[in-house]
Amino acid sequence: MNGSRPSLREIFLVFLRLGATAFGGPAAHIALMQRTLVVDRRWLSDAEFAELLGAASLLPGPTSTELAIFLGQRQGRGPGLLLAGAGFILPSAVATLAFAWAYVRFGSVPALGAALRGLQPAVVAVVLAALVPLGRSVLREVLPAAIAVAACAAGLLGAPPLAVLLAAGVLVALRDVRAQAAVALPALGWVFLKIGAVLYGSGYLLLSLARSELVTARGWITERQLLDAVAAGQFTPGPVSSTATFIGYLLRGPAGAATATCAIFLPSFVMVAVLGPLLRRWRMSKTVAGFLRGVTAASLGLVAAVVVQLGEAALVSRTAWAIAAVAAVLAASGRVNPSWLLVGGAAIGLALP
Repeated sequence: MNGSRPSLREIFLVFLRLGATAFGGPAAHIALMQRTLVVDRRWLSDAEFAELLGAASLLPGPTSTELAIFLGQRQGRGPGLLLAGAGFILPSAVATLAFAWAYVRFGSVPALGAALRGLQPAVVAVVLAALVPLGRSVLREVLPAAIAVAACAAGLLGAPPLAVLLAAGVLVALRDVRAQAAVALPALGWVFLKIGAVLYGSGYLLLSLARSELVTARGWITERQLLDAVAAGQFTPGPVSSTATFIGYLLRGPAGAATATCAIFLPSFVMVAVLGPLLRRWRMSKTVAGFLRGVTAASLGLVAAVVVQLGEAALVSRTAWAIAAVAAVLAASGRVNPSWLLVGGAAIGLALP
């Protein structure tokens, strides 16, 4: 890996670009970060990246955003943490705010459906291409590989991700313990703060939590408005949790958008800031290191499950299969930045009837 750390300016610009081009949801974001930071810039190894992914997966909050914050902290400590997180979130928040403005003014978000039909097959291919090097670095033993397969199956069956991650971590930690013994705006802000504190990386979970809090409990928005907000969050680059920006704008205009955006992402910054330094110390403990290895293996399995689920929803036509096949070949070759593959898929979806 590179011997010198990047400057704070470079950290911000790299994550700003990632945030501006990372279409397709958390799994695609992770794939793009792996390609940019591990393969292209060599800021860290696949094993180190996978370890931070495991830690981010274990925390509540949007996984890809927390991974960006962890990565920024690793390269630039406290300032890097803030700059990486802000850079990754900012393009999504701005783009979603623009969609919210158009939605309020014109009554709909045009062209989202067609673009998503082309984008989703490309997402499937890009994530598959990123899983291969991560799997090679992490799944070198029988137990982590078995955990990844089991976690993938559990994810497909609908098991709670947190339960899967904790069970995998405990399993490997217990194994290592045995080995060690042998060898040695207040209301609006509060709602989104609560959602951000318990959200585990999935757009579908965000939909469920937001529906419970905003539609059912308070009646602030309608079902249709919620679905349009989630669609806008999926179509814009960066974290899907920028859906909060859309909803905040609907409810209280620009001030509501700013409040909701800050509130939903604040828990991620706090938890990474608190747990990041502890993570470095905990790695010295064989028990904690074993727990993290189990969590890391399970997180890869859960990402694989997401790929399968996305594939079922996205690969519904010959065009979609063709987009996925071409994107997979190009992503695996390493000659094309995955961001362009995602943008290209969306463009094809818009161009075709």
